[in-house]
Amino acid sequence: MGHGIDFSVIAPSAYLSAFVAQEPARVHHVAAQQVLSDASYRTFFAREAARGAEIIVDNGVFDLGYALPASALVKAARAVSAREIILPDVMGDSAATLRTSEDAARQIRELSGEDFRLCAVLHAAHDKEWLRTYEALITGGWASAIALPASRRPDPERRLCATRWAATAYLQERGLVKDGIVYRLLGLGHTGHLELLEQRKHDWIASVDGAAPVILGAMGIALLPEGPYDKPPTPRIDRLGPIPSERFALIRQNIAVARAAAGSTVTIAEEESR
Repeated sequence: MGHGIDFSVIAPSAYLSAFVAQEPARVHHVAAQQVLSDASYRTFFAREAARGAEIIVDNGVFDLGYALPASALVKAARAVSAREIILPDVMGDSAATLRTSEDAARQIRELSGEDFRLCAVLHAAHDKEWLRTYEALITGGWASAIALPASRRPDPERRLCATRWAATAYLQERGLVKDGIVYRLLGLGHTGHLELLEQRKHDWIASVDGAAPVILGAMGIALLPEGPYDKPPTPRIDRLGPIPSERFALIRQNIAVARAAAGSTVTIAEEESR
């Protein structure tokens, strides 16, 4: 069936030990703004880094509506010993994302003098733009990782810009996967964990992050290993509120289902093992 994709669970700060800690510690996608504002969040991921986890600092645009500046991203990355920074992007705007990302890459290099891996997010409004943007990213020399955003709604035409599994299949079939580039998936889309059953066939996809197992479990909804996946309207992870302890087992089951779909054998670390 292919290799395993590392699945980074996204959860509220109060539940990091319950749901996010990994055994073995592998990959965590971490919110830069929360690293800077939440001491317990910062301490948790610094500890995970010390246990060997690869920490990827996200730029905040999905949660805040805007990306943090380069100086803040460097500060957050240093605070949790991150190895990678996701460069600022502009949701749905390829040209603006390229300009903003390349400028931020230059600033991060000047500010830090450190060898952070820099990850660019591939946005596009149509397929020609998607292909142009992809070419610009793999030839530009300033990004050593590429993140593909989740597909938020069905697209009957299966366009590269709107159907992520079609985009990765296209890259595979045409030999367009570039050696030396790390490829990541950002979030779960409208098919949830079921997409990962397809994506795990590609041994060049490194990781995916997602809050759905936690949010749905907190709402009492189970992820079914073979589907169907039908996600109702859900709150944002930062607005989830207290999670009843009786929902913990379901959340952990959902996380296990998502990781199984991704082909990952990572489990939730028990407190005494950390």
